Amino acid sequence: MILQSLHEYYQRKKEAGTIAPDGLIQKKIDFLIVLDASGRFSSLECLQEKERNRLRGKDYYVPAIGKQAEKHDNTSKDANLLWDKAEFVLGVGKNGKRKLDSFIETIEKYFPLPPSEVRSILNFLKNGKTNRDFFLPLLDHPEHGELIATGSSMISFRLLGTNRPVCCEPFVETAIQELKGEDKVRGTCLVTGAADSDIELTHLVIKGVKGAQSSGANLVSFNKESFLSHGWAQSQNAPVSKRAAVAYVKALNHLVSSGLNGIRVADTTTVFWSQKESMPGCYDFEQDFSSFFADPPKDDPDRGVRAIKALYEALHTGRLPVDEGDRFFVLGLAPNAARIAVRFWRTGTTGRFAEKIRGHFDDLEIVRGHKDPEYLTLNQILRATVLEYKMDNVPPNLAGSVVESILDGTPYPTTLLHQCIRRIRAERHVTRARAAILKACVNRLHRHNKPSIKEEMEVSLDRTNTSSGYRLGRIFAVLEKIQEEASPGINATIRDRFYGAASSSPVAVFPQLLKLKNHHLAKLQSTGRKVNLEKELGEIFDGVQDFPPHLSMEEQARFAIGYYHQRQFFFRKSTEAKQK
Repeated sequence: MILQSLHEYYQRKKEAGTIAPDGLIQKKIDFLIVLDASGRFSSLECLQEKERNRLRGKDYYVPAIGKQAEKHDNTSKDANLLWDKAEFVLGVGKNGKRKLDSFIETIEKYFPLPPSEVRSILNFLKNGKTNRDFFLPLLDHPEHGELIATGSSMISFRLLGTNRPVCCEPFVETAIQELKGEDKVRGTCLVTGAADSDIELTHLVIKGVKGAQSSGANLVSFNKESFLSHGWAQSQNAPVSKRAAVAYVKALNHLVSSGLNGIRVADTTTVFWSQKESMPGCYDFEQDFSSFFADPPKDDPDRGVRAIKALYEALHTGRLPVDEGDRFFVLGLAPNAARIAVRFWRTGTTGRFAEKIRGHFDDLEIVRGHKDPEYLTLNQILRATVLEYKMDNVPPNLAGSVVESILDGTPYPTTLLHQCIRRIRAERHVTRARAAILKACVNRLHRHNKPSIKEEMEVSLDRTNTSSGYRLGRIFAVLEKIQEEASPGINATIRDRFYGAASSSPVAVFPQLLKLKNHHLAKLQSTGRKVNLEKELGEIFDGVQDFPPHLSMEEQARFAIGYYHQRQFFFRKSTEAKQK
């Protein structure tokens, strides 16, 4: 199903001209060597332009004649056709002579009777192989020679009087199609269903998956005997035609490298796409999907907020596609040695996913300060639960599990709840993000386990909530407020000394805190303020029977939410009083 959906996506994008056709691949060419008709060097054309503080070459559709189009092996004999790194084109660096020989042999293999353009290139290469002085204008180039000499620059050729590289001429693609290969393995393609297809034995690599090899890794591979069956070799165990294999790899590489269709959170790389293009007048869910999870770009910090508001508006006005045949796909990938593992795969209608994502943001909604962000991204959620707010400290698999919960509308992973509570106890600080996470986790868990009981944590202070943990959290916040008003400017409050014990073993702490409360109340100058705070405590204590010896993890979460709600209530009242 995954490969079939990627194959369909490739066909759609190929027709739109945004993915390279069969036999070609999109590559960035850094330099063009300009030759005259006899093959003598004329000039060096630099195609690099500055992009995000880096120099990048110009995109071209170039011949893809084998696996080396994505990844060179260690033989130094797998040159590309009429384009490659400088180490192959000019024979520089380790095994340079062997690589130059491979580059010449590849051209001669595809052009036994070369046209005039190819003859010019062969003359230049063979002269340079015999006499390195032919390459000196490039290697000693005053501006780019040092970079080219490293062998890493991508180079191709152009002839005087033409305006595009020789490798992009139509006759090159024709030569590739006409060349007859060696004996081929035939079979039925599992992706297209076509019988007697030319089966691909070793699939191309996928690049850009976070944590995988930088040179690329395989999504489909059979490289050990334990993976094989019935005496079949390599990918005969899951036969996919060469055309279908190239199509799904190109589609997946396009999605991973796209800033629109790919996001990377912790160790999970997630790609997504629609089965069809968005219809005029309909909400473009695919275009905004990444903004629901990824941090907004620095040059447009409000992009995520706009995307989420647009989603709510589309659901409210009915501008989402309603066609059941219009599917939406989400694929989560993770590194696994030399391979890529599928962490999750979800498919459904656009409307279904939109409802699930709206439910996620509804569950996270909680009262907040005026400086807090309106919506939390997935990165902000994960960072709030780990040491020093660093993504490197996020536990493996957690990011993928959270995304799955969002897309399925199921309870968030228990690890997220536990991580958040541990971080609060370690830092003794209930932030807006942490309170929102705990509220979402508790509500979804309650909704899943007790769907008939409509008792959920509210967005702001809920005086009707009878949960023991929630009420104790509120009491703790009031006791801290009394201490702060009694001793203005105090450096450490009861939260810094007692939060961990109060939220896990209330009976061991609260009797002592109540004694301290009487001492702090006596310091207050305003009798009216004393009465108000005592009244607040009395209202909360009305629903507390006793102090339990221990609170479960779920009740500890309710304790943190109650504490946060009460603190926000005090803050808002104080702000309103100042404004008046």
